[in-house]
Amino acid sequence: MGKTKVVGPTGRYGTRYGVSVRKKVRDILIKRYSKHECPFCGAKGTVYRVTVGIWKCRKCENTWAGGAYTPTSELAAYTKKTIAKE
Repeated sequence: MGKTKVVGPTGRYGTRYGVSVRKKVRDILIKRYSKHECPFCGAKGTVYRVTVGIWKCRKCENTWAGGAYTPTSELAAYTKKTIAKE
């Protein structure tokens, strides 16, 4: 099997599904499996996804709703910034 430096976690798909689809999936998987910081206790690497949109911290045992692939959605971050300006 070849090296997967460029394709990353989508190397398992081989040549199937087309390159543009695999690039989109690669970006999503990298975001989903990266080390996230807990918004409550600040611990890094202790946050994991229970199911789509539900996240939990192993250290402080807090559970919250977030984005599908990240603990906080991009829209929530934008809204928080907008409210802080006012």
